[in-house]
Amino acid sequence: MTTVNSTTDPVAGSTCAVAQPRQASLLCATTSLWRREIVRFFRQKNRVVGSFATPLVFWLLLGFGLDRSFQHTPGILPAGEEAVSSQGYLTYFYPGTITLVLLFTSIFSNITVIEDRKEGFMQGVLVAPVSRLAIVLGKVFGGATIAMIQGLIFMIAWPLIAPWPGLGMMLGAVVVMFILAVALSALGFCFAWPCSTTSSFHAIMNLILMPMWFLSGAMFPITQAPLGMKIIMFANPMTYGQELLSGLMKGDLQSTVLPVAALFGISLGMMALLIFAACRMVGRLPRGSR
Repeated sequence: MTTVNSTTDPVAGSTCAVAQPRQASLLCATTSLWRREIVRFFRQKNRVVGSFATPLVFWLLLGFGLDRSFQHTPGILPAGEEAVSSQGYLTYFYPGTITLVLLFTSIFSNITVIEDRKEGFMQGVLVAPVSRLAIVLGKVFGGATIAMIQGLIFMIAWPLIAPWPGLGMMLGAVVVMFILAVALSALGFCFAWPCSTTSSFHAIMNLILMPMWFLSGAMFPITQAPLGMKIIMFANPMTYGQELLSGLMKGDLQSTVLPVAALFGISLGMMALLIFAACRMVGRLPRGSR
C-alpha cells in the first residue's frame, strides 16, 4: 500500500505526485517475523533435539553424580535449631536446568540473524518500511516462544522431582521463565548482530554466556560461594531471574538472596534494557551488510 505526496519539479516548476510506501504496522511486521522463526525452527529437527537434549544430559549426569555429595538446606535457621529437611542435587539443579534450556534455545535461535544476513533476507527487511522495533520484537519473541515451549515441556516433570508448590507458585514460575526467555533472546540478538560468521557467534557464546549461567546460582547456591565469586554472581543480571525461578518452583520465597519484588524488578528491567539495546544496534548496520 502506498501514499501519495506532492513534490515540485525543480526544472519544470510543476507539481507532481510521488508514491511513497506506507509504514507497515508494528503488529503485522512483528507477527510475520515471529511466525517465520517458529516455522523455521521446527523444520530443523537437529536444532529441536540439540537444544533440549543437551540440558537434559547435563541434569542427568551432574544430578546423579553429585546428588549424594550435595545437601543444601534452604533458608536461614535460627541459632540452636537443626536442619530437618534438605534437598539433593537432582532437586536443586532442576530449575537451573530449565534456565539452561531457555539459554540454549534462545541463544541458538539467533543464529538465524547471521544466516538471514548471508542469504540477503535481512537486507530486504532493513530496506522495507518496517520499524526497527518490529524487527527486534519479531526475532526476539520468536526465539523466546521456542524457548518457552521447550522449557514448559521440561517443567512438566517437576512434580516427580519435588513436592508440588501450588498452582500460584508455578504460574509465577512460568512468568519468570518468559521474562528470562525474552531477555536471553534479546541478549543473543545483541551478540549475533555484529557477528559475520556463526563460528564467531559460538566463540562469544562459550566465552560469555555459559559463564553467566554457571555463575547465576544454577549450579551452586550463592550463599555457599566464596566472597569474590559472590560479588561476581551479584553483578550477573541472570542471577536474579534464576533465584526467583528456583524459589517459586520450590515454594520457598523466604530464603531468596533479595526480596521477591527486587528480584522481579531487576529481571524485568534487564529484559527491557536488552530489548532497547537490540533496537539501538539494529539502527547501525553491521560490517558486510552495506
